[in-house]
Amino acid sequence: MSEPTNKTFPDFNFAEGELLLINKPYKWTSFDVVGKIRNSFKPLKLKVGHAGTLDPLATGLLIICTGKMTKKIDEFQAQQKEYTGTMILGANTPSYDLETEIDETFDISHLDEEKIRANTQKFTGELDQYPPAHSAVKVDGERLYMKARRGETVELKTRKVSISQFEITRVELPEVDFRVVCSKGTYIRSLVHDFGRSLNNAAHLKSLRRTKSGDYDVKNAFEVMELVNHIRQLKEQTKLK
Repeated sequence: MSEPTNKTFPDFNFAEGELLLINKPYKWTSFDVVGKIRNSFKPLKLKVGHAGTLDPLATGLLIICTGKMTKKIDEFQAQQKEYTGTMILGANTPSYDLETEIDETFDISHLDEEKIRANTQKFTGELDQYPPAHSAVKVDGERLYMKARRGETVELKTRKVSISQFEITRVELPEVDFRVVCSKGTYIRSLVHDFGRSLNNAAHLKSLRRTKSGDYDVKNAFEVMELVNHIRQLKEQTKLK
């Protein structure tokens, strides 16, 4: 469970437009966060949206915009992102993370820290990346994960992404910790999957946290319920704008 940040709340004007930094909890969807905050304003009707989706199993920085600030969502979404996470070498899952069960295993006894660190060099710069089959990308008007759950095979198209930094921060096999700085639209699950394949092995994502988006840092983010409770207090005091 996330600890309260105990931050000082600014003098919000939600209708005019606010940019809110939220620490997305584990297993919450990005839409869960938006819905929780939007519902806290009721009966006041207010636009609320997010800039940059996080997978349910990921945590960390989610930028929420309210009111007139929602017009800038595309601008915030386009910013460079930083992530930290842990991958598991020697095993693959269809979703490339813990959402699905392991379907392939590989021997990792020949892998060492030197090989693993050197492998990151293949994954910096501009890359062509396939999205995971279990992702929110739409094909023929339907999310890929819906097709994947029915067992349908879809021909995926690559997208251009840019990785400016890929750093290994801990190697305790089968676990490997990393830090990545990347462009909008980068799938870290796909990066981890491709990283394992490049070692003639396999890898899937154990955990992921978005730590930065542009100049915004998760260290300055509010917990969801911390903000919701503050909004409710403002409503009681009839100070909600």
